[in-house]
Amino acid sequence: MIEKKTVKWIFIVFLLSVMIGIGYLSAFSSVSRSGFVRSWLGEYSSQLISDSRSDDHFFIRLASAGVERTKYKVRYDPAYVRIPYPNGDVPAGMGVCTDEIVRAYRRVGIDLQAGVHEDMKEVFWSYPKLWRMTGPDPNIDHRRVPNLMIYLTRKGSVLPIDNDPLIYRPGDIVAWELSNGLLHIGLVVVPRSRDGKRHLIVHNIGQGPKLEDALFVGRIIGHFRYQP
Repeated sequence: MIEKKTVKWIFIVFLLSVMIGIGYLSAFSSVSRSGFVRSWLGEYSSQLISDSRSDDHFFIRLASAGVERTKYKVRYDPAYVRIPYPNGDVPAGMGVCTDEIVRAYRRVGIDLQAGVHEDMKEVFWSYPKLWRMTGPDPNIDHRRVPNLMIYLTRKGSVLPIDNDPLIYRPGDIVAWELSNGLLHIGLVVVPRSRDGKRHLIVHNIGQGPKLEDALFVGRIIGHFRYQP
């Protein structure tokens, strides 16, 4: 029969192993993310294209759909959830930053879940390998910031990154690297900051969808406009 002291030490060793494992995985994830950002920014300027913004009405409707999202109470929750396809969504009371982009686009009749999934089926190798996946997964792919960044680059307009707030207009999508290394994404909308110099952002950075003066919430690493 194993003594209580032995059981106690086995438990401590097990707990330490789990903690070390979690720490290793976190570090691996951070390194992978930073590597992705470096590679991404190294190629970004070569992807820039001119955009005539031929349909301002569409982007104003998209921005309005984003503002509408701020009326909903959403718990920040990145949990993997199996959802229908196409036009699937996680439960209305949960979500992350990408979900607010997806939901705003759904209000103007565009399904980013289907868009990302179909593109990944065609060119899976073009998307980042940060999650050790061997193929597309319509339950989660469109809910990951790097995947949306790649999709918007491939299918939308890639616009300049600049500290001049005037170049960011309603309907634009902005991606950031936050100070903690996490990636984040949000939608530029019509209302402006109190000083009138910046359009506000609708995003979910942890407290549900909010309308905030957050254009420079982190280092901007992507600036897009997307209309199929």
